[in-house]
Amino acid sequence: MEEGGLTNGRIQSLLNGSANDSLSRATSPGLSYGVNGVETGKQNRYRPRTYPYFKLLPYDVEEETERNAALEEILKQLYTAIKAEDISPGAVHWTRELRGWLNLKFEIMRALRVKLVKLYYMLALAPGMDYTAAERFESMFRTLTKRKHYLKPGDDLILDWRPLWKEIKSIVLPQEMATNQSRRRRSHKNIASMCTYAYQYFDPRERQAMLDELLPYFSTSEITGAFIVMGAMNMLIPTHPAPDEPGQLQPQDYLPTFFHLWSLVNRSKAFDVIFFDLFSRLARDSLTCQLVTFAEHGIYTKDQSDLIFTALLRLTEIPVGQAASPYCQMVDLGAGLGMYLEKDKKKNPVGYSIARWIVMSLSPSCIDKPSSILSNLEGMMESIDTFFHPSNQGGWTDMLAQIVFHLVDFFVMRWNREQSGELDTPPERRINDELKRRFVLSLKEVMFMGLFSKKAKSLNYFFGSIQGLAYLEPHLILPGAFQRFYPSLQGLVEVHRTQSSLCGLQMTANVMSKHKGLRCHVTALLALALPGIDANDLSKTQHTLNFIQAVAYSIPFVDLTNGDSDVHDTALAIQWVQGEMERMEREGPNVQIDYRTEISDEDEARILRSSTAGFGEFVMSLLGKVFTLLENLPEASRVRSGSPEEAVINTLPAALTPLFAALSPANFDKALEKVAAFVGGHVVHQARDAMAFICNALCKANPAKTLKIFVPMLVVGIRNEIDHNDAASDRSSGTDVLPRDRALVWHISMLSMIIVHVGDSLMPYKKDLFDIALYMQEKCKGIPTIHISNYVHHLLLNLTLIYPVDGALYEPGVVEKGIDVEDWGRRLDPNDLTINWHFPSEKEIEFAVELFESQVITAVERLTNLISDNPKIRRKGKNKEWSDEVSRNLSQIRLIVSGIATLFDPEKASGYRGGDQNGDTNMEDTDSEDENPLAEAAEDAETRPQFHYRAGYLLDKKSETYTHLHDLRENVGHLLSSIHNFLTKQQEDDVACFTALYSAYRTWITDVGNERSAHMLERVTRLYASDIRAFKISGSRKSYPRPLLVRRAGIYHFQRVKHNSSARHKSDLDKKLLLELASSAVSPYAEVRCNAQSALEAALKSLLAGRPLVIPPLLAAFRAALDSEDFDRVKGSLYTLFFGSLTKTMSRDWRFAPELIELYIRSASVDKPSIQKISGQALYGGLSEFGKILEHHLLIDQNLVQSIEPKDDCTPKITSRNQFIKERRQKVEAKKSELSLRLIEISKNSHWKIAGRCAIFILNSGLRIQTLAPPSLIELAIQGSIDDHPGLRNSYGEAFIRIFNHIETRAVYGHSAEKYIREEETQINRVEVEVENGDSSWTQEFLNGFAKPELPEYFVDRDFPGWLVWGTSFRAMKARPVEFEDYDELETKVRKQIGGLLTREWYEKFFGYMKQEPRDATADRFRVHNAALLIQTFDLTLQDLSAATFEDIKELIKTTFDDGSDKHQHRATSEILSALLISVMERPVEVRDKIWDYGVPLLLKVFADGLTPENITYWMTCLHMIIGGKDPRQSREIFDRLVSFRLDMSSNAAFKESSKVQLLEFAIQDAGWHFRFEKPILEDFLAHIDHPYKAVREAIGRTISSIYRTRYYEAFKSVNALLAANKESSSIGIKPYAPTEGFSSTLKQVFRRLEVWRGERLPGQQTPSSYTSGSKTVLLWLDATLQSYECTSLLDFFPDVFMEQLLHMMDVKEDPELQRLAYQVYRHLPNIPFRAAEDGDFISALIRIGKLSTSWHQRLRTLINMQVIYFRRIFLIKPEQQQQLFAAVAEMLEDPQHEVRMGASTTLAGMIRCSPIALRNNILSSLKTKFTKALRKNPMPKKTPGTSTPINNNQQVIRRHAAVLGLGALVNAFPYATPPPEWMPEILAMLASKAANDTGAVGKTVKAILADFKKTRQDTWVTDQKYFTTDQLEDLEGVLWKSYFA
Repeated sequence: MEEGGLTNGRIQSLLNGSANDSLSRATSPGLSYGVNGVETGKQNRYRPRTYPYFKLLPYDVEEETERNAALEEILKQLYTAIKAEDISPGAVHWTRELRGWLNLKFEIMRALRVKLVKLYYMLALAPGMDYTAAERFESMFRTLTKRKHYLKPGDDLILDWRPLWKEIKSIVLPQEMATNQSRRRRSHKNIASMCTYAYQYFDPRERQAMLDELLPYFSTSEITGAFIVMGAMNMLIPTHPAPDEPGQLQPQDYLPTFFHLWSLVNRSKAFDVIFFDLFSRLARDSLTCQLVTFAEHGIYTKDQSDLIFTALLRLTEIPVGQAASPYCQMVDLGAGLGMYLEKDKKKNPVGYSIARWIVMSLSPSCIDKPSSILSNLEGMMESIDTFFHPSNQGGWTDMLAQIVFHLVDFFVMRWNREQSGELDTPPERRINDELKRRFVLSLKEVMFMGLFSKKAKSLNYFFGSIQGLAYLEPHLILPGAFQRFYPSLQGLVEVHRTQSSLCGLQMTANVMSKHKGLRCHVTALLALALPGIDANDLSKTQHTLNFIQAVAYSIPFVDLTNGDSDVHDTALAIQWVQGEMERMEREGPNVQIDYRTEISDEDEARILRSSTAGFGEFVMSLLGKVFTLLENLPEASRVRSGSPEEAVINTLPAALTPLFAALSPANFDKALEKVAAFVGGHVVHQARDAMAFICNALCKANPAKTLKIFVPMLVVGIRNEIDHNDAASDRSSGTDVLPRDRALVWHISMLSMIIVHVGDSLMPYKKDLFDIALYMQEKCKGIPTIHISNYVHHLLLNLTLIYPVDGALYEPGVVEKGIDVEDWGRRLDPNDLTINWHFPSEKEIEFAVELFESQVITAVERLTNLISDNPKIRRKGKNKEWSDEVSRNLSQIRLIVSGIATLFDPEKASGYRGGDQNGDTNMEDTDSEDENPLAEAAEDAETRPQFHYRAGYLLDKKSETYTHLHDLRENVGHLLSSIHNFLTKQQEDDVACFTALYSAYRTWITDVGNERSAHMLERVTRLYASDIRAFKISGSRKSYPRPLLVRRAGIYHFQRVKHNSSARHKSDLDKKLLLELASSAVSPYAEVRCNAQSALEAALKSLLAGRPLVIPPLLAAFRAALDSEDFDRVKGSLYTLFFGSLTKTMSRDWRFAPELIELYIRSASVDKPSIQKISGQALYGGLSEFGKILEHHLLIDQNLVQSIEPKDDCTPKITSRNQFIKERRQKVEAKKSELSLRLIEISKNSHWKIAGRCAIFILNSGLRIQTLAPPSLIELAIQGSIDDHPGLRNSYGEAFIRIFNHIETRAVYGHSAEKYIREEETQINRVEVEVENGDSSWTQEFLNGFAKPELPEYFVDRDFPGWLVWGTSFRAMKARPVEFEDYDELETKVRKQIGGLLTREWYEKFFGYMKQEPRDATADRFRVHNAALLIQTFDLTLQDLSAATFEDIKELIKTTFDDGSDKHQHRATSEILSALLISVMERPVEVRDKIWDYGVPLLLKVFADGLTPENITYWMTCLHMIIGGKDPRQSREIFDRLVSFRLDMSSNAAFKESSKVQLLEFAIQDAGWHFRFEKPILEDFLAHIDHPYKAVREAIGRTISSIYRTRYYEAFKSVNALLAANKESSSIGIKPYAPTEGFSSTLKQVFRRLEVWRGERLPGQQTPSSYTSGSKTVLLWLDATLQSYECTSLLDFFPDVFMEQLLHMMDVKEDPELQRLAYQVYRHLPNIPFRAAEDGDFISALIRIGKLSTSWHQRLRTLINMQVIYFRRIFLIKPEQQQQLFAAVAEMLEDPQHEVRMGASTTLAGMIRCSPIALRNNILSSLKTKFTKALRKNPMPKKTPGTSTPINNNQQVIRRHAAVLGLGALVNAFPYATPPPEWMPEILAMLASKAANDTGAVGKTVKAILADFKKTRQDTWVTDQKYFTTDQLEDLEGVLWKSYFA
């Protein structure tokens, strides 16, 4: 097994539903979509709850009315908050309360749920919303729509898709949205998760509208468009069928178009994944709809289904022969922004979509059709089954395992839901038994192979699969499983098989125990599994225990033989199982047993009864094994290390608890006696915890019996140890228990574990337990004391908590009537459950309080004494006795307080003295500080009333006990405080005491009403989740064993308790303690600091409004520490303030924020590296967001808010709150701008580190759209951009750019921030062009416009308008822009100020810095931010608004470029020129022309003469900046020059030529299909393909490919035309990329020239020739095309034009580069997706060359492609072509060349291996006869010495060799089949006896075949050899010497 293979032995992640939880929503088909439209009353939910939560609790829960009142109040407050625009904290807080309400399983009315969903959908997408609040709303939206059965799409809820599409668009198509909106963008992850939940509520009637909106953006000319459109479609398109009305799109109306879009982007994995996701959802949602036709391929046609299966094979990425991957990385890299729309691979695994598509398309109509989804699935599993074998692992392993698991999972779910009626599939589509059987059989073999895999991840998938398959067809799966598991449990095979077997048994135990015959094996398997408990192999031990646990949850360990006269012992069962095992061994892995028919019910019951007689022995030997294991466990080094020992110790109680509970009384007594004897007679120190757990398991099963034996025994043991052995008599240091004390600790541990969670059975022993506690506390010292406190803690918990004490397998009634055979594995309906709870009685509470009091009083007395002036123990002693005593007593107090936490009342603890008892009203205004307007959202507003729901509080609030208990708690609190003061004064360095003290603080503050520090709920939930795993069957609801159902009720109780004890108010004492913690959080001692900080965090979480209390003293401490340079305290302050929850509070509380920022900035200059590091890390927390503007204008749809309007009138409240909020916004903004001015002053002449920090916060708080920026900030940014320090230059430069952006934004949006949020912009130069009629003449005219020299009416910058389909209109820019002059006073003022500072000196310095050599190589590139800044400054300069003039700039550019000898001059100049040219693109034509007339000649001069390999990348980027994403006509001067370039064959400057071609290629790619000057360029390039220089050839090849790629476009006139044309064409749409006449003739012409040149080249010529050079150019062109998405345009030329030429090129040995290129292109050919029935010519050409070519290299190479194309197209290839391929390969076995024969043999084996069974069997029989005959007919010719060899002898040897190779191929085709097919032994024997001794190649081949066969069979030889006769074995052994086969 891999290290850490099966984590924790609990088969992780997969089965415990983490995969399924995140996915579960996508699994069940949604409910109806407005098809039946019947409104069903005011129900709550469509599916009643499975589990009666409220009924099972031991106390009365609230009435429905009480819950609804709470809900009403929550909604009222929510309404008020939203209306008052009090989003955070208001609306966010009430959303949290609402979630708490829903989490308690309360029911919400469906109509209300709909309102809330719409409201939260709107809020999550509301413009202007603060993004953290939007995230909360979005997660609430997901919670409300989490399960499919909450709301029916269509009937209940329809959402509008447009707001979501707008958000998606702003992420992926920013240029189509309003300007400068990117700052308000939501994260793509949030949008993606919203889509996951929202898409199913979009109206399918809107599908047409969605296609109309989305498809016009599709383009492959710029491939990003395709990825964006498909990504968005996959997120938004609703997959529910539309109602049957005219004009509605049904699946087959739009599917052909989808397939067409799919075929537009070939070789892309991302596209395959998207379509699987989309198609599988479509299959799922159409399954239940009668309107959609549904046949053997589901809703798809045969062609569609075959294509999808072909894609499935591609996705598994199974390697074939020497083929390259079917995908090209380059295509997916082109996704650009489209990658934001890819779904998360973890949440949506591909295997999941694949399985969903297959399972949701199955129906009984698949059964008898020759081609159907089912037959394709069977065929696929048969053809790839060898890839599941453990010895054959690779990149595909996980993917295949995932597919199998999800297939089973989906099928089980669909089966269960159809059976329960939850899924209303039409009857004729429901899965029937025959279909189920076929499905299980198709996966059975691969599942058994994968089950023994060596990879942990795939193993988990297969364990899940065996569970599902066994559940579906136990009698088909389990006999085969037994056949494999029995030998591995008996240890006959290697270890990892044993582990797999144990896990497989664990997963199937429950199914096994329910079915006739199969259950008789259970006891035998248990007995065989026992040896697995072994201290030397802990992971196996763990699997064994898991198996035992699964069995114990399924069957009662009760001996059933008693009543039956003729069965007394286990003899009958043993004999029967022996017989079955022998039979399985005989029949091998394909054993078939069906007990339902083989054995009568009576016999089966007798065997079962007999098998139960051995339970008693089993339990005894199990305990024996466990004790041995415990005695041999190693010493645990530290706790929670995740070591295997620890895992086993944790698994023991989990396995033994259900086991002890399932024992019959007699067996239980035996077990009890055995355990008691062990505990009393041994002390195994390292197994102390494990043993205590075991005692606890015993005690839970039967408390009365257990306590009776254990309590007296342990109490006596403890007293003996203390009295006679002096245990724990003095202080001990360190952490290890002294050997003297071990027995004592052992006894105490056992005692403390048998008294916890066992209910009231321990009341009779009350006195003993109480006395021994006091006795121990008095006598003991040192380490054992902590165990004593723990014992008291447990005792208190047991007395005061409410929990179920009920672990029985059956309801009490069943046990009374007696358990019998039919009770095995029976399930219980949760509604029939009755639970035995422990509900503390008054006596128990009295006892608890008494115990608490006695313990507290002793501890308090001791501690008071210890801190008095003359304590009993000297403080100054050498050994730390004093400190030990203090920390020991503190720990005692801590444990005791948390033990009785349930009895504390949060309200009383907060210092309330009676008053209004319900506490809802008088909480309103407790904290006056909340009303300080600066405290913006400081507290998470938990100060409003909180709703408490009943959770069984035990004390009467008026009783004396109640008061007394709380007084005791107060005393403890005061004591803690005084200890704190004492320690800080006297013992500042006593870390041990401080540690204990702060743990006590934390417990005292947090554990009120619930032991918060123990995280009980999380722990119990985690254990529950891991235990239900073996019983979780998807699609069935909570069909768990009874003990687990009982535990679910316990968890629900804990949930209620936890809800109630959330944060509480602080009492005065709390405040005091908090401030003390805060002062220690900055202590100079690191350990004290750390403990105080974590205690402070915990305390703040559980107290309301604690944060504003501790912040001022912390800030003061921070300031003092900085002043006095106290490094330790500075560190403490940094950690406390910036690495906890305080940062967030302060960022919203502007009373503290300014001071915090100031101190933080000072900390940057503290001279200590570790502090520098912490201070730097703090920025990543949330600091860098400090001071940003919060929401100031919200767009909320008030109608949706009105929908939850309360009955009472809230207007006054809303108005006052709104006023307050507006005032708060103003004050906070004022504070922020004040801060920014302060920081500007600070940063003016300070150290660069400080200035750098300042810059962040200045920008956050000083720059606003409303007010722009103060003059000092502008001056700082401008002067800073030419600072000496490079880091500062960067950040100020960025600030400068942002100032410009804000000016532009403010001007464009009419000088108002509200308009900015509403996106109402004034764009004077943008036009919407209406498409009058998008037919071909319009398209032609549109394109011709790009070739005309004069200025057009408008520029089209984007690539997509009209590429695939014309929308109604598209965006364009005016070709004659007007000057934008709408600047108001403020904007003009700022622009003037900036202009005044932009002097010639400024530019000179800036350019000078640009020319500097960068510090590291990575920065040596064209820096876009320099250009971006210059674009803005040139804008001012060219409008004559700046001090510098255009003439100055010209001079400076000249000096910057200088002589152009240095690459840094080039880099600076390219940046300046690009900025200069871009800055005038939207200015009036005259201005533009003036600047371009100056700039372009400079640029072109460099292009002509100045490029070098060093600087070409700068100039390429410069060119891309100018022309990229813009209309080519905008830069016609540059294009004219580039386009006029022609190759100069006489030039010998290779780089110069190639660089020009590169620039041209760049320009063509940027212009895409708008580029219209290709003809002369192509002619020139094609005329010179034999260019002598490599660099030029490469550039030419790529450019030709680019030109042809961008020639293609579709331009349908409308979406409807596109849909109609595709539907008419075929069910898989129109075939794209059909080559044009011109292209075909050009290509053929080129290859004709190559053929001529080939004739001219002399064989063996070493120098380059026209042939080799021309071929390389053409190969580069083909390679670029074949690796791209338009590769299918070349399909027609494969057979006749390419293949032979490529093979000839591979034969040119003198030019390895040419050979390599040709081979690369040749290997691409079979990977290109042909359409069905279009591959005939290619296959015939392969066959033709393979048979007829004169060069054997060529014949051998055709074989490579034959196998690849056969496998890739297994679903599409026609039968006659399959026959031809097989015939051809078989014929090539007789090739005269030895290498070709060997190749043919491998290919034949591969082809047989990947053929589906039906085909495989036909071919096998014909080939077998053929080769056997050939072997007989061609004996080895005998050689007569001295004569010459006859010619035909050689032929005869070749034919013999062919026969041997053919037979070898048949053997090799089944490398892992166990047992071997029945024809194989005879063939092997024949080869061994007839041909092994032949001379030469023949004999050698035979030996190789036999050796190979043996090698792959080593693991299974034990079974395999039984299938050979003795003669056959002897023949084999004769060849390979004896021991090899023995």
